[in-house]
Amino acid sequence: MKKISVALCTYNGERFLEQQLVSIKNQSLPVHELVIFDDGSTDRTFEIIEDFQKTVDFNVKLHKNSTNLGSSKNFEQCVQACSGEIIFLCDQDDIWKADKVEKQVAYLDSHPDQDAVFSNALMIDQAGNSNGKTNFEKIEFTESRQKFWIQGGAFEILSKGYVVTGATLAIRKKICDWVFPVPMIIPELIHDGWISLYLAMDQKIGFLTDILVEYREHESQQVGLKGNGPVITLEDRFKRAREEKLSRLEKKYKDSLALFSYFNQLPNIKPDILSRLNQRTIHYRMRSSLPSNRLKRIFPILRSLSQDFYRIHDGGKWWRPLLGDLFE
Repeated sequence: MKKISVALCTYNGERFLEQQLVSIKNQSLPVHELVIFDDGSTDRTFEIIEDFQKTVDFNVKLHKNSTNLGSSKNFEQCVQACSGEIIFLCDQDDIWKADKVEKQVAYLDSHPDQDAVFSNALMIDQAGNSNGKTNFEKIEFTESRQKFWIQGGAFEILSKGYVVTGATLAIRKKICDWVFPVPMIIPELIHDGWISLYLAMDQKIGFLTDILVEYREHESQQVGLKGNGPVITLEDRFKRAREEKLSRLEKKYKDSLALFSYFNQLPNIKPDILSRLNQRTIHYRMRSSLPSNRLKRIFPILRSLSQDFYRIHDGGKWWRPLLGDLFE
């Protein structure tokens, strides 16, 4: 049987930590090791962990950082300190379903070509109440996008925005040498986003639609589930200042350029990966530099439309940004 580790990062987590620890203890497939990296807690976090250690028969290792590293770097160190062949990333404020470990380990056992798997989650509030929504719904990981992922579109999906929630992610230990340290490409691309994007290059990350985590949203969490940002309606597009629109597009252009530049200097990257990143960069450079004169926008917009860039890179209701580019 494979050794299973849980990588849990804590920081002043006394409010919800005990519920998370109990849910790890109560797994239908027991874990072998819980590795906790604390980022400078000043509350009862240590006391809660020490009390928990006395109630379980698996090893609980607690490391206290000498300085605050922040969530992403803390997770990076915590994961690398795990000794299990399969490592589960764990937040301090969620609740695991009892069959989470069992189902994700079973997936990896039955898919030896996959190096990671993430799952769906139920969104709950501070009191543990659900609004009936899942994180797949919140980030719009729809059935059509799931199908496209399975067909080989994982990297394209992830290059547009964040789909993989670290709190639902299980990885194979062997990938640590490949994905760490997490490169500083763009600020938003933290440990879970980078791991999933890197593995998606070779279609090495899968998913389960099962709800295996109750994902808690509250005001003090370090990293929340932000999805793909607020929905921009047609009314919004025509009411907002043009400078606001262009600043958002400029950010997308700079992020796309940063990703392309980074992957372009890596060895053995597939040409289609670089091509898609380059196309995305070209598309957002065009959109972010459209002139105020609407007539002068027509040709570059039609050229991008003819290359199918709006559908590929803006996705969903791609005709909305197209109309916005023409008329805003």
